[in-house]
Amino acid sequence: MPERDDETTIEPTTGTPAADGVELEAPGEPSAEDLRVEELMQHSIDVPELADAVEAQEPADAAVTLESLRETEAVEVLAEMDVDAAAEALAYMQTPLAVSMLQDLIDDEPALAGKFLEEMAPDDATDLLQALPVRDRERLLASMASGEARRLRELMVYAPDSAGGMMTTQHFSVREAMTVAEATESIRRHDGAEILQHAFVTDAKGHLKGIISLRRLLVAKPSDRIADICERTVDAIAPDIDREEVAREFERYRYAALPVVDAHHRLLGVVTVDDVIDIIRAEGTEDAQRMVGAGREEAVYSSVGVKFRGRFPWLLVNLFTSSIGALVVLRYQGLIEEIAVLAAMMPLIANQSGNAGQQSLAVTLRGIVLDQIRPRRALPHIVRETSVGLVNGIICGVLVGGAVAGIELALGRPWQIGAVIALSMACTLMIGCLTGSTLPLLMKRMGADPATASTIFLTMVTDTMSFLVFLGLASAFSHLIGAS
Repeated sequence: MPERDDETTIEPTTGTPAADGVELEAPGEPSAEDLRVEELMQHSIDVPELADAVEAQEPADAAVTLESLRETEAVEVLAEMDVDAAAEALAYMQTPLAVSMLQDLIDDEPALAGKFLEEMAPDDATDLLQALPVRDRERLLASMASGEARRLRELMVYAPDSAGGMMTTQHFSVREAMTVAEATESIRRHDGAEILQHAFVTDAKGHLKGIISLRRLLVAKPSDRIADICERTVDAIAPDIDREEVAREFERYRYAALPVVDAHHRLLGVVTVDDVIDIIRAEGTEDAQRMVGAGREEAVYSSVGVKFRGRFPWLLVNLFTSSIGALVVLRYQGLIEEIAVLAAMMPLIANQSGNAGQQSLAVTLRGIVLDQIRPRRALPHIVRETSVGLVNGIICGVLVGGAVAGIELALGRPWQIGAVIALSMACTLMIGCLTGSTLPLLMKRMGADPATASTIFLTMVTDTMSFLVFLGLASAFSHLIGAS
């Protein structure tokens, strides 16, 4: 079996020295290195001194430090750092910033930029290469050692959002024909593997044949053959599987790592649980941005051009969909001019309907992402969401409609407008929840991403239907609410 994350060791973090003299730090507490960097950054930047201090930080903290500097300063500090430390920090940085820094280095010191990528984990280096423009990517690959460049080109064949695009080639692998002594020596010589608990077993042609734990290797006799003591049942995935499906597999079976094999069962690489954590974060970000029509690849540090290309097309779509609601209001312009309270209540009813729809949309999207809404359970889910919308609509309608009716009576005007508001609120919140729960399921059924611009289409439906229902009911009962 592949590695499973079934055993977790929890170490104390108290922020005080332990009995054996080891310093224990509480999560989030700045280290001495972090405090040193903070002190240096309060004065004029001394690049060599700051580079030494950043080197001493944890890679994730070093990335934060570099991100907080101006780009020119960050590049200077990066160039002064040890290659290994700089490469690790780059791997932890926000991709747009890391790419921008690499582009500066490609222009000035392409060989150094190439060394940074050579020292990175192959999956991290591939991610940065795929984010670079083709011209810069080729210049960077040309500056690298031929073997490393070839390995990265092989990884770039796979789509970034597939298992092949996120796998690493840094793992322990032993031949089934080896003895335990030979396999142990092979692992000892291996440097930089991300998987430390197991080794994958292959034949002479690289076909995956099994898996063996390092613990099993330690207790086995040196003369035992790997083929005789390895576990032959191994779960594996194809390189073209979408990353969302990969994440679901890890969640469902609690894997710590999964091998990736081709159609001939040759071992290509391994997807690790830390990659899956990145997937979950990336997919959550993408879904949140797609819901409102922002570009899926857009990040905080993306360029103006990237942000424009991702957003503007959906703004045009929103311009068109919003005009549908405006046409409904225009149709009842005379009635609105005659009964002023209608103009005040329209935004309130539309806003409530839209908010109720967003609630259903969020719950439904989460259910789709987590694979909780199966085909036979889709209809009951829609019924439940619609029922919630109706109940909430009735309660909100009674509260708002009752208040308006009381005010109208106090002013000596017909109270029936309150009843129209209450009925409209109940209908529109029910419609909002029905739309919010149905829209992503329909988009998924049509093969589209359920999150793509879903809020834009939801808003179109809820606004249009809210105006239509409210103004339509007001028109139908105009003789009761004071219209001539």
